[in-house]
Amino acid sequence: MSVDVVFYHLLHKPLEAALPQLLLKCLDRDCKVVVQTGSQERCDALDAHLWTFSDDSFLPHGTKADGHAEFQPIYLTCEDDNPNQADVRFLVDRAVRPPLHGYQRAIYMFDGRDEEAVAEARQNWKSAKSEGFNVTYWQQTENGGWDQKA
Repeated sequence: MSVDVVFYHLLHKPLEAALPQLLLKCLDRDCKVVVQTGSQERCDALDAHLWTFSDDSFLPHGTKADGHAEFQPIYLTCEDDNPNQADVRFLVDRAVRPPLHGYQRAIYMFDGRDEEAVAEARQNWKSAKSEGFNVTYWQQTENGGWDQKA
């Protein structure tokens, strides 16, 4: 089974606004998710944010500190683990990609205002293509939606 590797280029709204919407779509499709961050501090911040990102909604999730990782629909980590047997892996804040085989989809979200993050995303794109993954690229619109560019 081939893995779809998707790149989301953040330009107008931050990760905190875009990530919850994509996670909700994953849950609507009955997918389990791992979100890998670049640091423990960022993992902790996203953990708090996902409980309060909306007045009328929250995203059920957990971290290693919560225990019972295997039961979490969304698991947040800064490591390359997959204790909930996720179908989808998000890589945010320049997290280092683990092996992707076994996932249906891997999603890179990167900040278009960070030149190093953009350069790293380009390298990750090239690597994913050379490894034979199905690769697509979406660019954020001004209203926070997405246009497929490649």
